[in-house]
Amino acid sequence: MADRTPPLESGQLLSPELPILASPPPSAMVNGEGPQQVILVQVNPGEAFTIRREDGQYQCITGPAQVPMMSPNGSVPPIYVPPGYVSQIIEENGVRRVLVLPQQPDFHPGGHSPLHHPPPPPHAHLPAFIPHPAMMPPPPHLYTGIAGGVGDLSSQYISQYHPAQFFSDQVSTDSLSQHGRPSFVHRDDRASKAHERLQKKVKERQGVGGGGGQVKDSPPPSPRKSCNSPPTVDIQNGIGGKALDAEHRHVVACSDKQTGKEKNGELKELDKETQALLALLSKITKPEVSDIQAREAVVNWSDPTRPESENTTTEEEPVLPEPLSYEISISITGKDGKYQSKYSGEGLSATLEGLRPATDYHVRVQAMCTSLLGSPSEAVSFTTLSCEPDPPGPPRKSSGTKNSLTLQWKAPCDNGSKIKNYNLQWDEGKGTGVFEQCYYGPQKQYRVTKLSPASRYSFRLAAKNDMGVSEFSEVVDLFTSCSVPLPPFPPELEMAGVTWLCLKWQRPSSSPKEDDIYYILEMEEEDSGYGFQPSYDGEELSFTVRNLHRSSKYKFRVAAYNSEGKSNPSQVVEFITKPDRPSCPCRPVIRGRVQPDSFKMAWEPPKENGGAEITKYVVELSEGVTGASWELVYSGSALEHVCGGLKPGCSYRTRVYCMSEGGQSPLSETLQVQTPAVPPGPCQPPRLVGKPKAREVQLRWGPPHIDGGSPVTCFSVEVIGPQSDESREVYQGPELDCTVGGLSPGRTYGFRLKAANKAGFGPLSERCEVTTGPGAPEQCKAPSTTCKSPSCVVVSWEAPPCNGAPVTEFRLEWGAAEGSMQVCYSGAGLSHEMKGLLPATNYFCRVQAVNVAGVGPYSEAVLCQTPCSVPAAVSNIYLLKESELQRYGSPVDADEDEEGGVIHPPLAFSPSTCLGICWDAPCDHGSEITSYLIDLGEKQPIVVGPVTKYVIQNLQPDTSYRIRIQAQNSLGTGAFSHTFKLKTKPLPPQPPRLECTAFSHQTLRLKWGDGPAKTAASDTLQSHLQMEDKNGRFISLYKGPCHTHKVQRLNESTSYSFRIQAFNEAGEGPFSSVYTFTTPRSPPAPLKAPKLERLDDNSCEVTWESLSHMKGDPISYSLQCMMGNTEFKQAYKGSATSFLVQNLQANSDYRFRVCAIRQCQDATELSGPYSPTVTLTPQRSETVQSGGAAGSGSRTGTESNRTRQSLTDEQCAFLLLMVFAVIAILIAFVIQYFVIK
Repeated sequence: MADRTPPLESGQLLSPELPILASPPPSAMVNGEGPQQVILVQVNPGEAFTIRREDGQYQCITGPAQVPMMSPNGSVPPIYVPPGYVSQIIEENGVRRVLVLPQQPDFHPGGHSPLHHPPPPPHAHLPAFIPHPAMMPPPPHLYTGIAGGVGDLSSQYISQYHPAQFFSDQVSTDSLSQHGRPSFVHRDDRASKAHERLQKKVKERQGVGGGGGQVKDSPPPSPRKSCNSPPTVDIQNGIGGKALDAEHRHVVACSDKQTGKEKNGELKELDKETQALLALLSKITKPEVSDIQAREAVVNWSDPTRPESENTTTEEEPVLPEPLSYEISISITGKDGKYQSKYSGEGLSATLEGLRPATDYHVRVQAMCTSLLGSPSEAVSFTTLSCEPDPPGPPRKSSGTKNSLTLQWKAPCDNGSKIKNYNLQWDEGKGTGVFEQCYYGPQKQYRVTKLSPASRYSFRLAAKNDMGVSEFSEVVDLFTSCSVPLPPFPPELEMAGVTWLCLKWQRPSSSPKEDDIYYILEMEEEDSGYGFQPSYDGEELSFTVRNLHRSSKYKFRVAAYNSEGKSNPSQVVEFITKPDRPSCPCRPVIRGRVQPDSFKMAWEPPKENGGAEITKYVVELSEGVTGASWELVYSGSALEHVCGGLKPGCSYRTRVYCMSEGGQSPLSETLQVQTPAVPPGPCQPPRLVGKPKAREVQLRWGPPHIDGGSPVTCFSVEVIGPQSDESREVYQGPELDCTVGGLSPGRTYGFRLKAANKAGFGPLSERCEVTTGPGAPEQCKAPSTTCKSPSCVVVSWEAPPCNGAPVTEFRLEWGAAEGSMQVCYSGAGLSHEMKGLLPATNYFCRVQAVNVAGVGPYSEAVLCQTPCSVPAAVSNIYLLKESELQRYGSPVDADEDEEGGVIHPPLAFSPSTCLGICWDAPCDHGSEITSYLIDLGEKQPIVVGPVTKYVIQNLQPDTSYRIRIQAQNSLGTGAFSHTFKLKTKPLPPQPPRLECTAFSHQTLRLKWGDGPAKTAASDTLQSHLQMEDKNGRFISLYKGPCHTHKVQRLNESTSYSFRIQAFNEAGEGPFSSVYTFTTPRSPPAPLKAPKLERLDDNSCEVTWESLSHMKGDPISYSLQCMMGNTEFKQAYKGSATSFLVQNLQANSDYRFRVCAIRQCQDATELSGPYSPTVTLTPQRSETVQSGGAAGSGSRTGTESNRTRQSLTDEQCAFLLLMVFAVIAILIAFVIQYFVIK
C-alpha cells in the first residue's frame, strides 16, 4: 500500500475564497503586529499543495516548500480538532503557537474545552481560511509554524485533519443542503426537537457571542474580539459518497498576542449537547474481518449501540438520526500507528482492495452524524495470505569477455514465502524470440560460457517460491566483447575548401560487423609546435575539419578502438586547404572620348588577392539600363579594354571581375556609358495603300532600319509631277501614312521619303511611282414606271456618262417609303419588272450606275401607285372567352364583382351550344370590305356584315367544328383563311347535396358531393358555397375544388341558410335549394386553478373564481378530488365558490380541479372544461441547517419542504394538442402544395 496519495489532478480546484500571498510577508505581519495574520504552510517532500494565484490561475506547489497564507480578519485562525484531541495555545518569546494534543482523562489545558463543532464566522463577507473539501488537494500536508521556529511535535501529537465545508451566516438551508450532507427526512419528533434546540443555540451564539448577527448601522466588531469565532464547518468525512483520500495533519503558528473573550456559559451549554452526541457515536464496536485473501479482505461492522442502563433517556439527550455514515481506516505500523482511510459510506460492510500479501494490518471504524465524528473503535488485526513473488527486474551484465557473460540480479518481493529458485532463460543468440533455460537455482548470479565474440544474446528471469512462479522480467539484450582492432588505413581527402577539409577512412577489415568500433582523428598544423591534437572521436567513417586557415598544410592520422582497447595510429598524410577567392576589382573608368560605336575603359587590380596571384580579368557588357543580360567582351590579364561594335545613342553598363586559383572574385561596381546619336539611315520607298483613286492616293511607310541611336520624330514626303523633275513637299509629320490629294485621274506621279531624329534628317529614299485610277460614273436620270397589274410594275432608265470607264452595272432600289428603300435589282439591263406588290399601295424607286472606278450617285426618287384589288385573306381567328361572350350578349348594365355576392344573370349564349369567334380584319387593298363569309364545312356559309366578332348558335354540345372566313369588297371576294378547329363545351353540372358533418357554438363544418375532402389537381369540377346574410342576400363563402368547408365566427343557438352551385369548364350550374343549420349553445369558459389553504392536518379550504351568467342562464360549479394515483371523484357541486374539504389523510397527496356548469332554460346542463390541477402535499418535519438568518427557522423549513409540482393533466393535454396541431398544419401544407396546386 502506498503511504501517500497521488498529487492533485488538473480537475481539482481550490476554493475561490482561499486567500493567497504572492510573496513572503514582512516581519510585522508574521509577528502579529499588523492588521492581518500570516500563516506559513510547510509542504513536506513528496507532497503537493495547490493554490490559486491573484490572476485566477491555479498553481500546484510540490514539497519541500513554504507557502505564506493570510488570515483576512487578522485573528488567530480556527483550529479544527477531531474527537479525542484538544487544542492548546502556548506563548513563547512573544509568539503564540497552537498545538493539537490527544485528550487525556481529567486534562483540560488552558481552560479550553475540545471544540468539535466550531461556531460560524464573525462576518459573512470574510472568506473561510481552510478550503472547500471538494477543492482540497488529495496529498496530506504538514502545516508547521515558522514564526516561532519549526514545530516540535512528534507524529503521534499531530491531529488528523478532515476536509470541511464552510457557510456564512447568510447562506440559506437550501444552499446548505446542496453542498453539505442532505437533511434526514425520516426522523421522529423527539430527534427533530433536539436538533431544533441545537440549531437555535447555534444561531443565538452567532448573534451574541460570535458577532454573526450584526445589527444594521452598528460598527464592525474588532478583529481581536472575533478571534475565537471560527467559521461554521460541515465536516463531511465521506458522507454522500466522497471518501477521504489521505490524512491531513497541521500545526498552525499564530502571532496574535490577544485573544477574544467568549461567553463560557453558552459555550459550555453547546459543548454539553455536542459531547452527548459524540459519546453516543463513540460507542461503536470493533469491526470483524472475513474472507481474507492475499490482496483483499472483507470488513463488517454494526451500528453504535447505547448501553442497556441508558435505554431510558430523557428528552435532553440526543437521538441518532438514520442513516449514519462510517469511515474505515487501516494501518500497517501498529494499532497506534498512522491510519489511512480506505472507505467512507453508509453501508455496514466494505471490501478492502489493493492490500499487500503476507502483511499485518490493523483496521478500525468511526461513526459520523451530520457534522460530528465519533471516536474510532478498537482496532482489529489481521494478516493477508502469501502468494507468488513479484516479477523480478531484468538481469544485468556485471562482467564479460569475448566468450562469456556474467549476469547478476536482485531478489524481488517474496510476498510472504521465501524464494527458493530462479529460472534464467536465453535465446542462445539466435534472435528468434524462443527462450531456453540456461540456469535454475537459488543463486543471484550466473556465468554463461562458450559464447561467440561480438554477439548479441537475450535473457529473461523469473522467481519461484512455495506459492508458485512469478511472471518473467523484461527481456534484456547483452553483447560479448571483441578483440582490439588493427590500425586502419590512412585517411583520404574527399573534398577540400578554404577553411575546411573533408576526410574519410575505412573500417579495419579484420573487425567483425557486430563489433562497435570508434575512431579518433588527430591533426597537426604546420609550424604550430603543438603536435597531433584529436579533432574527432566517434563511430562515423568521415569527418569535416573546420575553422582552418587558407592555403595551409595540415597533417592527419586516424586510430580505431573498441571495448577491448585502442589500435596504433595509421600513417600520417598531408593535405592543403584551398586559397580564398580575391576581392572585387576597383570600379572601371572611361579613358578618352566616347564614340558613337566604341569607348575605352580601364580598372585597378583588387586590394586582396586571396592568397594566390590573379590569372585573368573578365569584362562584361550589358545593353540597356536594366542589366538583364550580360555578355562577356574581354578575358585577359590587361588592365584596360576598348569596347567596339556599339550602337549609337544607346546606354551600356559594364563591370569587371578577376579570377585566381582560389576562385572568382565578386563583381565590381557597374559603370554606365551612353553613346552619342547620329541621323537616321535611309527609309524604304513609300508604298500604295489600296487602289489608287482618280484624284488622290493613300501612301504608307515604315521607320528606317537604323534610327541613329535616337527615336525618329518626323517624316517628310515629296511628290514629283508626271512631266517635270521638280518636287514639292506634300506631308511632314510623325505619322506613318498620309493621303495625297489634288491629283488628276489616270496620271503617273513619283514619291520619295526621308526620316529625322534629334541629330537631323537622313537621306531620301528611292523613288516610288503611282498611277491614279479612272472616275466614277455620273448621276442617272429619274427612272420611269408602268403598271401592268395591281401587283406588277415595269421600271426603265437610261445610261449616264461613263466618266472615263464603261458602266458595268446598274442598281435599282425599291421601297414603300422614301427613306427605307432596298436594292431589288443589280445588272447591266436598262429595265426591270417588279412583281408581288400590294394593290393600292405607294412605292418609291431610284437607280445608280457602277463602273470599275466606283459607284455613281443615285438618281432622284420616283413615286408609283398600284391599282385597287380584292381583300386579303383573314390571318387569325380567336375564340371568345365566357366573360366576353356574356358582355357580347348583354352589353348594357355591367355585372358587379363576383366577390360582392351578387348573382350574375344567365348567359345569353351558352358555351355548350354557341361559339363566339372574333378575327383580325384583313387588308382591303384600296376598296372597303362590305361583308364576311363564315364556312362551317357541313352547313351553309354564314354571311355577316363588316364586323370582326360573331356568335354561332344552335350548335351541338361537346362537338368540334372546322371554321374558315373570307372577306368581300366591291371588286370581289378574297381568299379563305386557314382552317381553325374549335369545340363547344359540355353542359354545366347540377348542384350537389349539402350536409352538416360537425358543429359547435361558433362553427359549422359543411360537406357536399361524394368525393374526398381534398380532390386532385386534375379534377375540374368546383363548387361555389354561399350563405344568406341579415339583408336576405347570399354572400360567397367558398369557391374551389374541395368538398368540405368550415364556417367560423358564428353566434350560438342561431340558424343560418346556405346554398351551393357546381361549375366546371363547361360553365356554372344552377344553385341548389336553401339549406338551414342551427348552432348549439356555448359551454362555460375554463376556470383558473383553484387555491388551497390548509387549515390543519385533516382539512383544507378550496376556493375558485366565479363566472357571470351567460345570457340569463345561471352558473354552478363542480369540484373533483383525487387522492394519490386514484381516479377523480366529485367532492362538491353547487353555486358556491369555495368548499371545505375534511377527513384528509396526513400522509397522502390530493389533487383538486373545478369546472363551471351552465344551467340552460330547457333544464339541460352544459359543463365547461376543467381547470388546471392543484396538488395538496402532506406536511413533513423540516430539517433546519445551520448558517441561516437568525429568527427565520420556521419559515425556511416550510419553504425547504415544498415539493415540486408535477405536470398537470391539462398541461399534458395542451402539449399533446399543440403537437397534433403542428402535424395537421404540415399535412395541410403538403396537400395544398402537391395536390391542389
